[in-house]
Amino acid sequence: MQFLRSLYFSSRFYISIIVLIFIFSVGFSLPFFFAIGKALSLVFAVLIVIDMLLLYHKNALTGSRTLSNKLSNGDENLVSIQVKNYYSFEIDVKILDEVPEQFQLRDFAMNTSLSSGEEKKINYHLRPVERGEYHFGRINVFVNGILNLVNRRYILKQEAMVPVYPAYLQMRKYELLAISNRLSEVGIKKIRKLGHNMEFDQIKEYVIGDDFRSLNWKATARRNQLMVNQYQEEKSQQVYSIIDKGRVMKMPFEGMTLLDYAINASLVISNIAILKQDKAGLITFSKKIGTFLPAGNRSLQMNKILEVLYRQLTNFDESDFEKLYVQIKRKINHRSLILLYTNFETNASLERQLPYLKLIARSHLLVVIIFENTEIDQLIQAEAKSTEEVYTKTIAEQFAYEKKQVIRELNRFGIHAVLTKPQNLTVNTINKYLELKARGLI
Repeated sequence: MQFLRSLYFSSRFYISIIVLIFIFSVGFSLPFFFAIGKALSLVFAVLIVIDMLLLYHKNALTGSRTLSNKLSNGDENLVSIQVKNYYSFEIDVKILDEVPEQFQLRDFAMNTSLSSGEEKKINYHLRPVERGEYHFGRINVFVNGILNLVNRRYILKQEAMVPVYPAYLQMRKYELLAISNRLSEVGIKKIRKLGHNMEFDQIKEYVIGDDFRSLNWKATARRNQLMVNQYQEEKSQQVYSIIDKGRVMKMPFEGMTLLDYAINASLVISNIAILKQDKAGLITFSKKIGTFLPAGNRSLQMNKILEVLYRQLTNFDESDFEKLYVQIKRKINHRSLILLYTNFETNASLERQLPYLKLIARSHLLVVIIFENTEIDQLIQAEAKSTEEVYTKTIAEQFAYEKKQVIRELNRFGIHAVLTKPQNLTVNTINKYLELKARGLI
């Protein structure tokens, strides 16, 4: 039974059957062809047996799947399939990996060939767009016989459950760029520091490149050589990422909700803040307050933030900004930078929440981060060719104008604001954080 389950016939087999049927059909009129058909049928049967014996005389193929113990949401995650050929001849293989159902890849297949004794790694990438558990099934490998008449299916039992976490690959990428001072490669601006919003560290000898405005003339006179004051940035400032899990964050972009974009950006900016020796914290809210993680910069803080973000669930209810304000007033006692990820489509939606935002801004440095509607941008940029399209484009421009009005209204009350496309959220958030830090506002 197991033999029959693993046996498949190739397209060459069926073509050969069709040719034999045609020859036998002609043989009804011309007996000579009937005799040829019988002879070819015998040869065909022998070839099938030979092909099957070569494929089934031993288990001659092994393989496995290699992937990370967790996947990164919104990123391209590498998956590798390793196969090795123990046959004494070259084989062609077709690999069907049972990827998690969330990807809906029903015709996912990879083809390759392996010479005798060769081991090969086949790579592919998966981009999840939601957090949660992803279940990989078996690896099915179909091996062609040397005559390519029959195929043998090998089932490699590699079932695995892999959780999809917020974009930790992005976090690592930005971390490496920050350490090597290469953040500008991904659009992070180099911002000139204004003034000396720094703590005095020490007096040292002047070297080329030091700011001459930091020269310490008294120390220079005593040592008879140029001496400068060295400063270090103020550290341990609190940076809170506050994520609105309400219905306004349900809008999708490239398969991901705005909520997941906010979660990914919060992970990255928290890591950057800790690298800058600030403290990173987290608050989530919707109809009720979800999670409150106090700001910290100890070694386990990023693991805590990652785990908290992974477990965020929501019904996309109407968000209660009054409860958010009460929570901030009770829990955050020191002036902090608050990055609030939410979305306001119109001035009317902002006006309902503006009193609470103004109260938060009195005690903290508040940055409200909202999203551009990219579909509206596409309508604005498209050329109108009919009266209906003119009306549609006019309405789209009105919506885009209201977004800009929201930003102006926030700025009017001293609230910083960022209007960003979802794909640029992380870069723009980091730029805003570095700008505020350079200006000495935190």
